Amino acid sequence: MYDVVIAGAGPVGLFLAGELALAGCSVLVLERDQEQDSPWKALPLGMRGLNAGSVETFYRRGMLEELLKASGADGRQVGADPGAHEPPAPRGVSHFAGMRLDPAGIDAALPYRLPGPAMEGVMTSLDAVATVLAGRAAGLGVRILRGVPVEAVTQDGDTVVARAGGGDHRARWLVGCDGGRSTVRELAGFDFVGTEPLFTGYAARVTFADPQQLDLGFNLTPTGMYLRTSFEGHLGMMDFDGGAFDRSQPLTREHLQTVLRRVSGTDVTLTEVHLASSFTDRAMQATTYRDGHILLAGDAAHIHSPLGGQGLNLGIGDAMNLGWKLAATVHGTAPDGLLDTYTAERHPVGAAILDWSRAQVATMNPGPNAPALRRLVHDLLGTRDGTTHVFRSTSGLFHRYDVGSDRPLAGRTAPDFRLADGTRLGDLLREGHGVALDFTTGRRLHDAATSWKGRIRYASGPVSDDLGFGALLIRPDGIVAWTDGHDPDPEAFRHAAADWFGDPQT
Repeated sequence: MYDVVIAGAGPVGLFLAGELALAGCSVLVLERDQEQDSPWKALPLGMRGLNAGSVETFYRRGMLEELLKASGADGRQVGADPGAHEPPAPRGVSHFAGMRLDPAGIDAALPYRLPGPAMEGVMTSLDAVATVLAGRAAGLGVRILRGVPVEAVTQDGDTVVARAGGGDHRARWLVGCDGGRSTVRELAGFDFVGTEPLFTGYAARVTFADPQQLDLGFNLTPTGMYLRTSFEGHLGMMDFDGGAFDRSQPLTREHLQTVLRRVSGTDVTLTEVHLASSFTDRAMQATTYRDGHILLAGDAAHIHSPLGGQGLNLGIGDAMNLGWKLAATVHGTAPDGLLDTYTAERHPVGAAILDWSRAQVATMNPGPNAPALRRLVHDLLGTRDGTTHVFRSTSGLFHRYDVGSDRPLAGRTAPDFRLADGTRLGDLLREGHGVALDFTTGRRLHDAATSWKGRIRYASGPVSDDLGFGALLIRPDGIVAWTDGHDPDPEAFRHAAADWFGDPQT
């Protein structure tokens, strides 16, 4: 019997599998597709954007260099100059409803930022991300079975059985990472609620007879939207039909051409369709991410339109949050209620992303008043406050979880503190342990922190910039659980450590 069975070998399932294996859990991944490679995962159709928060997550697990290499990205455009003492101004900001914003408009006075190797987002592909994560999972001993769709799920007490590929796979826990049409979610009976779609979207690789008729980039029109990228034949469209067409009939050349002509206002001709799929802006979310010993993560827990590219980032955030908590539960070291904080912390983040997606769709929805609304939204978001709001909402760096403390930085992602010997916080987090940072001259937290040896890594000494803190307790996912000044209270540290890491060693 495995500690954990994961349904789905996409980026979320593979990231979670790696996190659990890193913590010493036995993990089996069941994937319905026979092969990992697919033209839908490669460029251009598999193109995805990882925001700064997701890039930071890869960095904290020692995968940043591999990710950049697989993505063909330049690390100099992602991180700060190695000798920098101040963080660089943000270089990029997400679009909103196809409206491009100038990153120079972001307020530079963003709180608690330090220079480091992971400061910006990266354009990548599903293929690149999955290749990096599959290699990591395999290296940690994760078993991956392909061509075995989940057919049935039962749980009895502390055991879950997933039937897949004609066999029963038993585990203490099952996590559904099997996408927006999750079989695990359906079989386990999770409630999935939300809003119905306004449009059918299309992603395709085609051959144009006359591509010069279509402008590059996002193009909002009186009847919808089309996207043409620099990749030859790469096409995206949004047709506000109430989602009526999605998967209802074959995607023929004639249908795609009719839709494209309608939303573009041109008589452009498609001579061939190589690949095509449809989707909608249906925005749905599971009411809870846990039912007994079955959990959901990624698109299995929430779906929304791909506008702004937040889906992959949201799923990676789920996996990073869940992995260490589930591993501690498996090993019996988790404090009471730790696993319940997964839903408590991640459900509001998912709900906010769904609303962000809905707001973009509402802004793009055609109609006689739409141009006036779009102009107003564009003007508001183009202000310093507006652009900064978009950056904070989409960069993945500014979530704040309720960790039971209102101290500065508590519940937020930790800055990348750099010790005098050059060691960074990101280096200390690679093995998936919590970290106690002690900047005091007398190593005030040493005795307290070492009581959680194997769960909390203790590091002390001066740092290049302590941002006014004397000590911090950081969870394995990089979230600050507790902070104190330059005369920290060891007893307060012990209480915080017990809240997140369980009882100390005796």
